[in-house]
Amino acid sequence: MIPYDKRSGKIWYNGDLVDWSEVKLHVLSHGLHYASCVFEGERVYDGSIFKLEEHTSRLFYSAKRMGFEIPYTEAEINSASKKIIATQKVENGYVRPVAWRGSEMMAISAQHTKIHVAIATWEWGSYFDPKLKVEGIKLNISKWRRPAPDTIPWDTKASGLYMICTLSKHEAEKQGYTDSLMLDYEGNVAEATGANIFFKDKNGELHTPIPDSFLDGITRRTVIEIAKSKNIKIHERKINPDELRNFVGCFLTGTAAEVTPVSCIAENHYKVCDMIINLNESYQTLVKKKKAA
Repeated sequence: MIPYDKRSGKIWYNGDLVDWSEVKLHVLSHGLHYASCVFEGERVYDGSIFKLEEHTSRLFYSAKRMGFEIPYTEAEINSASKKIIATQKVENGYVRPVAWRGSEMMAISAQHTKIHVAIATWEWGSYFDPKLKVEGIKLNISKWRRPAPDTIPWDTKASGLYMICTLSKHEAEKQGYTDSLMLDYEGNVAEATGANIFFKDKNGELHTPIPDSFLDGITRRTVIEIAKSKNIKIHERKINPDELRNFVGCFLTGTAAEVTPVSCIAENHYKVCDMIINLNESYQTLVKKKKAA
């Protein structure tokens, strides 16, 4: 794989299209040291960004929660996102908008820093190995937990929230797993490191944790809508880890993960059942016909 700093083309950077290799930030940028940075992850299908407006709105919400304003309108960011995928000729790929505090101040307080915004895009296939998406991925259970909602801006895509995700995923990979299941601060099931989680019970009903200390993903909400359209009953509730042994199916949802089956969580094993395959097929049909406005 080509390192991301060695790629070619353009990146939208503070309102201009800048050569990929020329996009730079200072090493004393506040966002690098103090995590005053927010971002989004978006998918391009057949040349259009799926649910672009929802992603952009969440980017602005995240920035507001982090105490700064993005110096563009949502419409301008939407337009810039479409412009960069056209410039880069990305048909099926990924888009990463990011906003951060600059280098004017280097301390905890950073009220007078410039807010920078960049949007990069590249061709990209499956987040997980395509073979594993058929067989199901394997998760361990992380020692790190999602913090209490009164300790962090939990409902944002702020960069600092992903520190424990990286630690969890690295540990999982060292143990031979693909990803990691994270519990919340109360010890209930929360999510994977970058995706929401669903379980199927013996009655063909779905169960998913209430997103009250972690991100309520756009893909999560989309899959819930698809499931409801198929008259599949969904229970959004607290799920105790002791319940994992009682479920017969499991899958993850996320912009990157899409709909990915899970074959095991620690010693608990699951089947890649027809319901999960069908939900994935319906999701793929939706994203490939949905055009950004």
